[in-house]
Amino acid sequence: MKNKGAFFIFIFAAATAAGKAEAICPVCTVAVGAGIGLSRWLGIGDLITGLWLGAFLLSLALWTIDWLGKRKIHSPIAKFAVILAGYAMAIVPLYYAEITVHPIDFLRSCAQDKLILGIIEGSAVFFFAAKLYESLKERNNGRAHFPFEKIALPVIFLLFFSLAFYFITR
Repeated sequence: MKNKGAFFIFIFAAATAAGKAEAICPVCTVAVGAGIGLSRWLGIGDLITGLWLGAFLLSLALWTIDWLGKRKIHSPIAKFAVILAGYAMAIVPLYYAEITVHPIDFLRSCAQDKLILGIIEGSAVFFFAAKLYESLKERNNGRAHFPFEKIALPVIFLLFFSLAFYFITR
């Protein structure tokens, strides 16, 4: 990791510039980075780590988009910017810390970076689980089937895919 200094300077500057915690806050970014470091230390594969990171990033992006909607900001450009910024705030520091490859290199290498591939898959799994929850809730007259169903469905799907990826890549 030749750019450790730049990575830590970026994290320190982002953390000290924050006045309060926002949807995509520097503290969250540091926590995600620490979680990735912890998962590497524990020996958890990058594909599984990326799966949870992708779900986390999409969740933050959707939460921020909902927050903007409450403030009457419904622009597709704003939604795109929120999603792009959310993923960039996590992937760019990982790139500079040489934990992951450049996104263009990822496309050229046919998805050989397991962390980026996991982020993509985790985002897709989370999106599917969220849409499934909305569909199930709609069929049940706008009510959840059980308490915390909105949280349980994505977690169950992520656990299932984590186990599947663990046994596939083992």
